[in-house]
Amino acid sequence: MGAVVDLDRLLDQRRVWRGRQAQARPLGLQPTGHASLDERLPEGGWPAAALSELLLARPGSGELQLLWPTLARLSGEGGRVVLVSPPFIPFAPAWQAAGIDLRWLFQVDAGTTDTLWAAEQCLRSGSCAAVVCWPERADDRALRRLQVAAETGQALAFACRGQAALHNPSPAALRLAIDVRPPQWRVLKCRGGMPPAQPIACSRQG
Repeated sequence: MGAVVDLDRLLDQRRVWRGRQAQARPLGLQPTGHASLDERLPEGGWPAAALSELLLARPGSGELQLLWPTLARLSGEGGRVVLVSPPFIPFAPAWQAAGIDLRWLFQVDAGTTDTLWAAEQCLRSGSCAAVVCWPERADDRALRRLQVAAETGQALAFACRGQAALHNPSPAALRLAIDVRPPQWRVLKCRGGMPPAQPIACSRQG
């Protein structure tokens, strides 16, 4: 109950979009919406109730195009999607055009030091289907807390970080690098199997 109160307080203080509160949903197969990627991942998509780390060449270099099919599916099912400290102001018409139901989309504008805490509270609440955060700094301990919070709240967690963290250890169930030249995805670590040896060309879907 306390975690839900914390989430409501965060959203009340820093809301951009509000919607009805979603109920926790059971998680099974979580396809990314990109067939070329799903067929190369051991679980056939995102690891359920777990942290996925997206390593970016720069903020806004493809993470939304990668995530939009999943977020559209979840919000279409009435699942709450929370964005924590996005680097740019989300352009609502673009999100709507990508299929996201804006009634279920929330933004939390946390400070630099509060981004990870806010994401953790949202994940632990049990009322979110997915939480996407953009922490400026995150060590192994902080990421482990997000992983545990995702398991606790049965939610998908996404941490978008710079590729400077490429060689740092991470407890994330999936680590995926997003390159822009050429546009491709590189699976660095995945739960349940070995990462694909070759990069995957970015899908135009989503």
